[in-house]
Amino acid sequence: MHRDHRQDRSPPLPGFIGKAFSRLYLTELGRRNRRFDRGIGVTQLDRPVISVGNLSVGGTGKTPMVRRVCEWLVDADIKPCIGMRGYRAGPEGSDEAREYRETLPGVPIVAQADRKTGLQRLFHSDEGTGVRAVVLDDGFQHRQLARDLDIVLLDATRSPFDDDALPAGWLRERPTALSRAHAIVVTHAERVSPPTVERILEETRDVNAALLCAVAQHDWSGLRVVECSAAERDEPISWLTGQSCLAVCGLGNPEPFLTTAEKSAGGHLAGRLVLRDHATIDQAQADRIKQLARTTEASAIVTTGKDLVKMRKWASTIGVPIAAAKLELTLTSGGQALRDAVLAAARSDRVR
Repeated sequence: MHRDHRQDRSPPLPGFIGKAFSRLYLTELGRRNRRFDRGIGVTQLDRPVISVGNLSVGGTGKTPMVRRVCEWLVDADIKPCIGMRGYRAGPEGSDEAREYRETLPGVPIVAQADRKTGLQRLFHSDEGTGVRAVVLDDGFQHRQLARDLDIVLLDATRSPFDDDALPAGWLRERPTALSRAHAIVVTHAERVSPPTVERILEETRDVNAALLCAVAQHDWSGLRVVECSAAERDEPISWLTGQSCLAVCGLGNPEPFLTTAEKSAGGHLAGRLVLRDHATIDQAQADRIKQLARTTEASAIVTTGKDLVKMRKWASTIGVPIAAAKLELTLTSGGQALRDAVLAAARSDRVR
């Protein structure tokens, strides 16, 4: 099995030293949050802000949730924009920003560390004409911007109630931070038992009884296949059946993707290559993928949407078709209430 980092999710700094640094981290985080609680350093934009974030490092499903929120807004004739940090952005932007541009045409994207300045610049540009709401990608800890609705995603496969704060664990904040949230979505519910989901919901309500709670599962609705010639087409998931698939991904939490890829490929993968989250795919990396495809005798690469935007230009180099999963987030409970909350927040019109 080929991988670039451990999938057992060992903490960045385990043991006594990690615990000591975790206490220091939490002390500084508490000081910072107390300032934000008093409104120090917080800017109120002139239009509603809806934040989608999480408590932990790594993938909880923020991209499909942000996309769903934007779709709700567009369907209600409320033009959104997306404000994001643009982590590890290259010359063509970050991988998430490029994926949003492909899947949400017409929705402006601001991808920079200083989101306030970037958003204000957008509002006064031609591209920003008609924008009436901001959706923050990974916004729960970005408290410099006031928000009208704070949605926090909790991964059912990695309950925050069973983890520690960085670097002894993977939590950016402890679950007590949910006291300032408005809604939570338990994601990846399809990968755990119903009692596990219910336990997370109960522990969440113990922190904040007023939280709007929803549950979501992640499904592959189809594939985007890029041939060696760079020609592209859509295919059903069944296209993977009978293929000898090499799974390649750069995700903070790769296991849900790898599990679904293996299942979709008929229960077996030719190989796996797990890259660092947000890893750049350059010529050397493309050559490495090509060599691994040859070694494993793979007839196709299966990857994620955000990795496809980085792999697409290397299709001829890699030499086998690249199939990217179209990931859909299905709200199995609480979806209507969450949609209503999103639209209510977006309609608290402050646009001047």
